[in-house]
Amino acid sequence: METNKYKILVIQGLHEKGLEMLEKRSDIEYKVLMSDDEKEILKASEDVHGITVRTANITNNIIENAQNLLVVSRHGVGYDSINLKALNKKKIPLTIAAHSNMISVSEQAMFFLLALNKNIFYYDKFTRDGDWSNRWDVKAWDLAGKNILVIGFGRIGSNVVKRALAFDMNVFVSDPYIDNKIITKSGAITVSDVNEILPKMDAVTIHCPKNKETTNLFTIQEFNKMKQTSFIINCARGGILNENDLYEALVHKRIAGAGLDVFDEEPAPSSNPLFTLSNVILSPHIAGVTVESTIRMATETVKNVFDVIDKKINKDVVVNKNEIGL
Repeated sequence: METNKYKILVIQGLHEKGLEMLEKRSDIEYKVLMSDDEKEILKASEDVHGITVRTANITNNIIENAQNLLVVSRHGVGYDSINLKALNKKKIPLTIAAHSNMISVSEQAMFFLLALNKNIFYYDKFTRDGDWSNRWDVKAWDLAGKNILVIGFGRIGSNVVKRALAFDMNVFVSDPYIDNKIITKSGAITVSDVNEILPKMDAVTIHCPKNKETTNLFTIQEFNKMKQTSFIINCARGGILNENDLYEALVHKRIAGAGLDVFDEEPAPSSNPLFTLSNVILSPHIAGVTVESTIRMATETVKNVFDVIDKKINKDVVVNKNEIGL
């Protein structure tokens, strides 16, 4: 039976706060598909006007098959699983929950930084073992006065800068797409040549998108330039750090440690060589996932769908604004 309602496909679910928003609108009907299988998504999306999606691939086939599609709304900020070219061809906007996880990811980066510098797992283990004989074998560092390089000064990177400055760190930023005056105004120092500054850095944290320019941004060449006492953190995307080279750098103590939330292959298999190392702290791509950010992601994701339907589109959250004429 045909209705005049807008049909929304919710792929992989939403927090109940987001579903409540959908339920309150009388001109909306929605269905939830807890699957990332392309065939199932193809069938479920045939007649929909909007798609919300977490990590499932939204392929060319899905986009071409969804004849009524008006918007794809990402539950998060990364969109490497979405076929942007296919959306651009049909002038369909891709929106992101732009403000949902910037606090959460920046806090996770700081957690990695603190845990690595304070060598928390080393001290935790011998405390639990009841053997304090190594108590004065000092393996912890202060953050104050140390140099940190933040790669990427977007919503997340700029929040990391703010937090690192609060710990009295000397903060350096590399982002060729941001006006140097904006970076300087934040209290950070702009960097034009990463390779030149690396030997002076005590920590590097990655907060840039993954693309042709940033894939393998850090290889053995870059690790060899870093201090042997330095740490590297990646809460952005797998592949920005070359995992094989990172393993070699850590094994041979070219750098002191790493904090990783993202990996080349996800879910990362337990056979990943990095998992055998004690100087690596890991999390399963959940830096941006907290109770609060999950609610923000769901509600922003749904609001972005509403804004497109209501023709009140917010250009700030549209990824492909130039391609669709915004």
